[in-house]
Amino acid sequence: MHLLFSYGTLQFKKVQLESFGRLLTGYNDSLKGYVLGKLQITDIDVITKSGKEYHPIAKISSNTIDEIKGMIFEITDEELQQADAYEVSDYKRIEATFNSGKKAWIYVANT
Repeated sequence: MHLLFSYGTLQFKKVQLESFGRLLTGYNDSLKGYVLGKLQITDIDVITKSGKEYHPIAKISSNTIDEIKGMIFEITDEELQQADAYEVSDYKRIEATFNSGKKAWIYVANT
């Protein structure tokens, strides 16, 4: 099993059902040192799943007290690959340590 942090559309039931075929279980957590920006999505499949043209995107902040909130979900190896396929190339997946002390994957700005 993997832990995956979502601060955006992967929390939507419709996105979870269409991407993974099930609703994910998880818990609230947060990550310091990041802020949320806005990204215009051009991939029509992603827009269709999420229902949104603009998605949040996590960016490193110079202010260490900045924090993003979201959910950590438990997912399988296959579901991690499905999440990778859902995220557009403007995102990259990294591992981070969250305020709970748990390590999880998160998609951040691919800069």
